[in-house]
Amino acid sequence: MGIEVDSSKPTSRIHSLDQFRGYTVLGMFFVNFIGAFRESAPPLFLHHNTYCSYADTIMPGFLFAVGFALRLVMLREVERHGVKAAMVRGLRRGWALVVAGIVVYGLDGRYSDWVSLQELGVSGFFAKSFIKQPIQALTHIGLTSLWILPVIARPARTIVLFAFGSAVLHLSLSAWFWFDGVYHGQRGLGGIDGGMLGFLSWTICAAAGAVAHDWRVRGASASLRPAATGSAVLMLLGYAISCIGIGGPIAAPPFLAPNGEVDMWTMTQRAGSVSYMVFASGFSLGLYALFVLLCDLRPFRLGVFSDLGKNAFGAYVLHLIAMNVWGDFGPRDGPLWYALLYTITGCAFCWVGARWLNQRGLIFRL
Repeated sequence: MGIEVDSSKPTSRIHSLDQFRGYTVLGMFFVNFIGAFRESAPPLFLHHNTYCSYADTIMPGFLFAVGFALRLVMLREVERHGVKAAMVRGLRRGWALVVAGIVVYGLDGRYSDWVSLQELGVSGFFAKSFIKQPIQALTHIGLTSLWILPVIARPARTIVLFAFGSAVLHLSLSAWFWFDGVYHGQRGLGGIDGGMLGFLSWTICAAAGAVAHDWRVRGASASLRPAATGSAVLMLLGYAISCIGIGGPIAAPPFLAPNGEVDMWTMTQRAGSVSYMVFASGFSLGLYALFVLLCDLRPFRLGVFSDLGKNAFGAYVLHLIAMNVWGDFGPRDGPLWYALLYTITGCAFCWVGARWLNQRGLIFRL
């Protein structure tokens, strides 16, 4: 989401990526709408921040698709315009997403009188306004794109090593102070999806997408075996990492509530933990392999995936509007039938809106 594959030529379409991206957008709509019903929705579809649920697999799918598309675009632009020009364009796209995220989500702090604002000061403004509220999905994607940009057009092994180094750095900072800060809100920190340093672990998902790109361009059939193998390895590795901490030596598997306390090794989206990112990257890779099988080797297409995948950023904005309108009608204790009706109508509004934009050529790209 946020970085589109250049579709100026029909041959540039990778249908599996288009459909996969549309699936992640629709998945986001679904879990966000049904997530309002905390007391009636199935736990699998809710964010719990104590283990990896189905809802927690959606945003990693975004970053997986971003890594895939970013590598595709950057390799193409390096070939056409050279490394320097390609990097400049990549920087512009990344910062555009960061700025868009700040505009969409707003800043931290509410100041009801002039004295409070004066006391904050210029240094206080920059120190306290960008910690939690602005650091959400769009901003995470932009920061991750900027972080991985220097290596995204390098050989795949370089990207993998860069992701490994980012994971080690995230673990080190988490052990030092970051986990307690972002998960428990200590030292005035906090946030969601890993907070300000989330880009370090989200890089794992983007790197997995970049490697998947290389496998896919060698051929649809040839990509299935390495993708399936890589998926299994990453999911097992993510689970193994989660067994290091309090939940081990045999931690609860993904999609099931943990049997111990949460720490930096637990699969938690709130902290953007490495175990969670590794497992979710493997899940995304395996799911993408299924889309290759269905969409590239067979003629499977879903119109809703096509419409949402083609205009992911526009669909995301529509979803924010719909969430604002629908929000007052989503009581957390509503019955399941109402939760499903609420979710279906919200998703339908976003799909119809995205389709209307697409038919008029209003495609929002960054």
